[in-house]
Amino acid sequence: MLSREPREGILALWLLLPAMLAIGAVAAFPLGQSLWMSLHRVELAFPGPRTFVGVENYLEALRSSDFWKSVWITVYFTVVSVALELALGLTGAVLLNEEFRGRQLLRSLVLIPWAMLTLSTALMWFWIYNPTYGILNALLLRIGVLETPVVWLGDPVWAMPAVILADVWKTTPFMTLLLLAGLQPIPWTMYEAAAVDGASRWQVFWYVVLPLLRPALLVAVILRSLQAFKVFDMIFVLTSGGPADATLVLALYTYQQAFRYFHVGYGSALAWIITLATLVMVILYLRALQASAAVEEIA
Repeated sequence: MLSREPREGILALWLLLPAMLAIGAVAAFPLGQSLWMSLHRVELAFPGPRTFVGVENYLEALRSSDFWKSVWITVYFTVVSVALELALGLTGAVLLNEEFRGRQLLRSLVLIPWAMLTLSTALMWFWIYNPTYGILNALLLRIGVLETPVVWLGDPVWAMPAVILADVWKTTPFMTLLLLAGLQPIPWTMYEAAAVDGASRWQVFWYVVLPLLRPALLVAVILRSLQAFKVFDMIFVLTSGGPADATLVLALYTYQQAFRYFHVGYGSALAWIITLATLVMVILYLRALQASAAVEEIA
């Protein structure tokens, strides 16, 4: 007879089998198919035999100036949006960690933008930026900042800042929530001991709070950077990559190549480039987390 542990292991495998089959159907097969297409010349506009080209699609991307332009736009969007969200989220987390009347209600209200669907948020900001009846132009005209309405989403200079503002409004509450969770375990005795030693509020924040908050900061930056690097829906609704490709991030460039111009093989290669870049980012961030944990153990 089988012992109890092997029988439990077999039972666990049988219980996991449906989930493993489901994952294989919805994830493994599409990933394998996209990898296969990235190694072939697949043009939906010209049906015919799918010629094996090896890594030519990947080399074509690396030689393309449009690809590198979309990479730069994606990096710019990621760095600026995450930096703003980190600054605002940290400020909000510190304020919401204080004791005051109505704190729980305010914590709930802050999460509303993050809880909204991205599509709904994008449409709301699309109306806000409207040059004819948008509230932003109306407000700036009334207080005298503008003399004539600005086409925010139609100007190559203002389109990306407008998109970043919408993204910051949407995702700053998420950053605030993560950092607030990191502040909660810090005991009040740490603040009281620093105050007894004569430290100012700024010194308490810089020398006490920030070092203890480092792991939460790294996790927040990791999650938001990975999400921002793959941004698609917000920009698709607001600008569709325009004007003049000023907001054509890498995910949207991949979508256009695969589903607008029907270069499916090339688009699949671009999708795998995004996947590999994301994996590299994850590895770098994990090493940063390990280094941070090592520093804390030494301290």
